[in-house]
Amino acid sequence: MESQVGEGATVDLDGARLETLPLEPLLTRDYETRPALVYERLRRTHGPVAPVDLLGVPAWLVLGYREALDVLQDDAAWPKGLENWRARTDGEVPADWPLGPSLEVNHVLIQGGPGYRPLRQAWDAALKPFQDPRHAQAKRLKNAVTAYADELISLVGQAGGTGLADLSAQFSRPLPLMVASHLLGFPGSQGDDALMDMWRVLDAGPDAEPALRRLLAALAELAAVKLEKPGDDFPSYLLAAHPGLSLDELARELFMLLGMTSDHVGILISNTVVDVVSGEGGVRASLSAGMVRESMNRVVMRKPPLVNFVPRFAAKDTRLGDYTIRAGDPVWISSAAAHADPLFAGNVCPDTTVSTRAHLSWGAGPRQCPARELASTVAAVGVGRLFERFSHLELALPADQLPWRSSPFMRGLRSLPVRYELVPTPVPPPARSRAEESAQDPAETVLPDPAVRQRSSLWRYLTGLIGVGR
Repeated sequence: MESQVGEGATVDLDGARLETLPLEPLLTRDYETRPALVYERLRRTHGPVAPVDLLGVPAWLVLGYREALDVLQDDAAWPKGLENWRARTDGEVPADWPLGPSLEVNHVLIQGGPGYRPLRQAWDAALKPFQDPRHAQAKRLKNAVTAYADELISLVGQAGGTGLADLSAQFSRPLPLMVASHLLGFPGSQGDDALMDMWRVLDAGPDAEPALRRLLAALAELAAVKLEKPGDDFPSYLLAAHPGLSLDELARELFMLLGMTSDHVGILISNTVVDVVSGEGGVRASLSAGMVRESMNRVVMRKPPLVNFVPRFAAKDTRLGDYTIRAGDPVWISSAAAHADPLFAGNVCPDTTVSTRAHLSWGAGPRQCPARELASTVAAVGVGRLFERFSHLELALPADQLPWRSSPFMRGLRSLPVRYELVPTPVPPPARSRAEESAQDPAETVLPDPAVRQRSSLWRYLTGLIGVGR
């Protein structure tokens, strides 16, 4: 019988079942403020795979880079799909488990079984026009991101050419929501109320549940419109690629795109700004050399927005790390912990201009994030416009005092207070190529009518933040 001596305990490796092991609570105050220390403590005690308690439910957390890659690349041995979860099938997962609602929405990131492949193929087909730089839709999307970014920066500048701002609330979070509204094909600013509800859902406050109901209703209504009258937008392309989707199923996929894109991209923008203005790890040098995407790549290695992926499940009893994972056990991959694994981190040079692409921030294997190019483009254009429009940006708090928010899935800043100085004359967007000029709907036509925009809940909220902290 194999055993391992951890810090103060002997673990029976071959005979141990997840339900009988002493579990360390993961979502603690330490995890909120210093997650790296939590990962390191688990690694010292258990090795690359640790048994943890997720708000009262036992789970395996994969901390090792090699082990994470093994799981991500083998979809047959480690499938997704809640139907594979033994404890859930046996009624051992509490009905009021806080993470239940987010996992029960059976969209493309959660789904397993035979329905996943045609759904993923439809996603790839629907996203291709927005992710392929040769496509007119991708060019129009890039123009739209630039226009939205400039609109938000100009709104900040209404408080004056210099001042204080919260770049998270006033730029990083609203920008991807506005882009998502463009992707979903909401007419005018009609989607702004839905965007505000998405914000409430992500913040998981007391009004999150009614906000989720309103949001799903709005997305179902939008889905019905696209079914009746398709357009040049993601819902219409998804329906064309997967005609069998019901309105309810389409609404769930739109919810996933809206939620994942907005939170992931917003966090990536804020984290990149922090790294650039604080000058950590050579990021400032990369940005000044025009390598925005390279700067972002460094950031997602050190501070990935998606810190833990949705669970997979062992298809059969399988050895992983120092434990035997039983069939039906839930396995959560921690990209943040895997990036801190000495086997990975020890091979990453912090001073090189070009960084590795071997990180796990977008996943790996056949279920790698379908929208990774889209998300990278939105973040890169947003960050680029920030540093073109602001002649000076500095943190209004020391970097180690910035407030963070953590969830079982994401980790990002609650706020990003900065002192800014705008370029006196607005910097025009980068010149477009002849091919881009010939594409329809240039950036100038993207923005909704100003009178309509000013009546929207999102714009009223953003207008209320002008000059806060001055």
